[in-house]
Amino acid sequence: MDVQAWTFLIVGGTFALYIGIAIWSRANTTGDFYIAGRGVHPVVNGMATGADWMSAASFISMAGLISFMGYDGAVYLMGWTGGYVLLALLLAPYLRKFGKFTVPDFVGDRYYSNGARIVAVVCAVFVSFTYVAGQMRGVGVVFSRFLEVDINVGVGIGMAIVFFYAVLGGMKGITYTQAAQYCVLIFAYLVPAIFISILLTDKYIPQIGFGANLAGDIGSRVAGGETITLMDKLNQLNTELGFAEYTSGKKSMLDVLCITGALMAGTAGLPHVIVRFYTVPKVRDARISAGWALFFIALLYTTAPAVAAFARTNLIDTVSDASYAEAEGEKSIPQWFKTWEDTGLLAWVDKNEDGKVQYVAGAALAGKPAFTDERGTHGQRMVSNSNSETKNELYVDRDIIVLANPEIANLPAWVIALVAAGGLAAALSTAAGLLLVVSTSVSHDLLKRVFVPSITEKQELLAARIAAAFAVLIAGYFGINPPGFVAQVVAFAFGLACSSFFPAIILGIFVKRANREGVVSGMLAGIIFTASYIIYFKFMGGTPDQLWFGISPEGIGALGMLINFAVAFVVSRFTPPPPIEIQELVEHIRVPSGASGPSAMH
Repeated sequence: MDVQAWTFLIVGGTFALYIGIAIWSRANTTGDFYIAGRGVHPVVNGMATGADWMSAASFISMAGLISFMGYDGAVYLMGWTGGYVLLALLLAPYLRKFGKFTVPDFVGDRYYSNGARIVAVVCAVFVSFTYVAGQMRGVGVVFSRFLEVDINVGVGIGMAIVFFYAVLGGMKGITYTQAAQYCVLIFAYLVPAIFISILLTDKYIPQIGFGANLAGDIGSRVAGGETITLMDKLNQLNTELGFAEYTSGKKSMLDVLCITGALMAGTAGLPHVIVRFYTVPKVRDARISAGWALFFIALLYTTAPAVAAFARTNLIDTVSDASYAEAEGEKSIPQWFKTWEDTGLLAWVDKNEDGKVQYVAGAALAGKPAFTDERGTHGQRMVSNSNSETKNELYVDRDIIVLANPEIANLPAWVIALVAAGGLAAALSTAAGLLLVVSTSVSHDLLKRVFVPSITEKQELLAARIAAAFAVLIAGYFGINPPGFVAQVVAFAFGLACSSFFPAIILGIFVKRANREGVVSGMLAGIIFTASYIIYFKFMGGTPDQLWFGISPEGIGALGMLINFAVAFVVSRFTPPPPIEIQELVEHIRVPSGASGPSAMH
C-alpha cells in the first residue's frame, strides 16, 4: 500500500478508537465532566498528563526548531522539561489538596473575590486560545500532507473529532482518550527515530546515536568515508553552507535565561495541565501520577535532539545541490520533496536557473510562499515574494521536519503514516484539554460561581457542552489563521501563563499576606505587559534593535512574571491583609497530612 492508503488505515483506526472511548466514558455528571469523577488511576493519569502536555509543539515543532536553530533551540527542551518538574514538585500536590475544579476556582476562593475569579477566567481563556491555535495549525499541517486535503479542510476535520469527544465525554472522556493518544504518539515518535539511528549510526538507541560516529551505508555516504561523529559532521555541513555551527549559540545568555524561565514558569501555570491532578482519588495519587507523567514525557524529550540532528543531516544530504531533473549520474530531488511542495510548506526558487537546489544561509523568500499552479522551467513550483537579496533557494517550514523525517530517510510507508497519526494524537489531545479549560471556565467559574449560583447540575452540564462547542469553532478559526508556526505560538501561550497564573498560584500557596487587591493587580499588570510586548514585536513591526535588553517575545513572559510579583507584593503590602479564615486555609493547604485522602474541607 502507498502512504495515503496506510494513512487512511492508521489514522482512521486511531480516530475510531478515540470516538469509541468517548462513547464508553461519556460524562453524566458535572464531576465526570470537570474532573472525571476523581476516579482515574495514577498511571493512566500520568499517560493522559503526558499527552495533554506534549502538544503539537512537542511532537511536530520542537525537533524542527532544534534542527534549524541548533544549540539555541535547546531552550525549548530545557524550559518545557524543567517546567514540568517545577509543576510536579512545587504546585500539583498543594492544588490537589485544595480540591477545587479549576485554576480560576482556586484564585477566586483563595483571594476571596469574584473579581479575582473573573480576571483568572479571562487569563485562562486568553492563554488557552493562544495555545490551541498552535494545536489546530498542527492538525492542518498533518492533514494537508498525508490526506492531501487543504489545510483549512484538515482543521475542520480535527475540529469535528475534538468536538465529539470533548463535548460528549468532558474530562472523563478526554482522560481515557488522552491515555490512548499517548500510546499512539510515543510509538509514532520512537519507531522512526530508532530506524534512522540505525541507518545513520548503527545504534539502536537514538539518544546514543546522537553522539555516536556516523556508520552504515547512509552514514558512510554522509561522512564521505571518514570516521566522524554526527555532531562534528553537522557542524561541518552547516559551516560549508554558510550557517552557524550546529552546536554554537547566537542568542544572548540573558535571552536564553528568560525564554527558559518563561517556559518553565509557564508550564507550571498552564491551567489545562494543572487540572489533571484533580482527577485522581487522593493527594498521594497526584504525586504518583506526576512521577509517571515525568517518565512518559522524558521518553519523547530525550529523543527530540536526536530526531532534530538526524533530520538536519538527511535534509542537507538529500536536497542540497540536487537536480530536479532525474539525470543519470546526478543527485536528483527525491519524490517527498515534490509532494511537500504541494502543501505550501516547502518551496524552491531557482534563482540562478541551473536546475539545482542551492541551500545556503539566508531567507529564500521575503515571506511565506504564495504558490501558483504553474511549474518553472526546471520543474520547481512557482512562488511569488521571492527574496533576491540572498542566494538561498530553499524555503522549509519548521513544522514539517518531524513529519517529513521518515520520508527523507526513505522509511517504509507504514512508518510515515504512523508519524501522521502521532502528530494528530499530540495536537488533538492538547486541544481537547485546552477546550475543556475554556468550557469549565465559562460554565463553572462564571455561571455557577458568579452570575447564576442557582443553576442546576443538569443546566451547568449543558452550559459546559455549549461553551465547549463554541470554543471548538473559535479554535478552528485560529487554526485556519494562525499567528505563527506551532512552537512559536505555543511559546507565546507559555509566556502569558507565566506572567499571569504562576505568581498568583505561588503566592496563593506560600504567602499568607498575599491578598486579592495585590494579586489581581499583579495578574493584570503581568499579562497586559507581556501581551503588549508580543503583539508589538510580532504583529506591529517592532524591530530587533528595539528589544528590551535583547529579550525576545518568546522570553518576555519572564519579565512579565517579575512585574506581576512586584506589583502583587507592593499592593498587598499597602492594602488590608486577607481574612483570618483565608490565612488558615493557606496553612491547611501547605500541611502534607492530606496524603491520606482528599481534603475534608471540599
